[in-house]
Amino acid sequence: MNNNQLFIAFWTIVVREIRRFTRIWGQTLLPPAITMTLYFIIFGNLIGSRIGEMGGFDYMEFIVPGLIMMSVITNSYSNVVSSFYSTKFQRHIEELLVSPTPNWIILTGYVIGGSVRGLLVGLIVTLLSLFFTDLHIHNFFVITSVVLLTAILFSIGGFINAIYANSFDHVSIIPTFVLTPLTYLGGVFYSIALLPEFWQGVSQINPILYMVNTFRYGILGVSDISIGFAYSMIIGFIVVLFSFAMYLLNTGKGIRD
Repeated sequence: MNNNQLFIAFWTIVVREIRRFTRIWGQTLLPPAITMTLYFIIFGNLIGSRIGEMGGFDYMEFIVPGLIMMSVITNSYSNVVSSFYSTKFQRHIEELLVSPTPNWIILTGYVIGGSVRGLLVGLIVTLLSLFFTDLHIHNFFVITSVVLLTAILFSIGGFINAIYANSFDHVSIIPTFVLTPLTYLGGVFYSIALLPEFWQGVSQINPILYMVNTFRYGILGVSDISIGFAYSMIIGFIVVLFSFAMYLLNTGKGIRD
């Protein structure tokens, strides 16, 4: 395939993915907005008023970056895992496999589609948060770069989950039993500085901790971990997962089985 054909194949996948979730926006964009609004009300206003400050900031200010990242993570992941598994389940994947479309184009197209949904939901949640607190941008480059890298990382994770899934039950296992606990224990609602030293070390195994803290630094200017180290970890995870996803596509694991 020449460059023009590669671009057409890539753009076709991306546009299809975007149209898929925007066509049913009442199921893909509205529910996370309602859920995050409830988080703002319950954790920010009701519980936050009793907690007071966290890390030198009003509790609502402290948790907003984490809640924005939570919405980006869950929606980037869920968009790709549901879409690619549906493609397998409905046997549409065969059309891609018999076409001359390179595997990296297939993977990148799905990842970009999932990232767009994650970023769009993140933007909606950010706008909603302005009704509850004032957001001050400390470093715009950090904000935009880390949220984009996070959306890409979890879109790839959703793709891998979809490859291994053999039923719709398998699609929900990782988000329920892995992604959700990691998100809640990733410093969204608290600073790991409050934890004993041992548990601070354990928390640093959690990849979501690096994303939440880096995004929080971009908004508030504070972080529990080194920003440079956080970037290296996030990029490292992307390289590893992308390489693994390409390996699965090239070998046909979970697709041609």
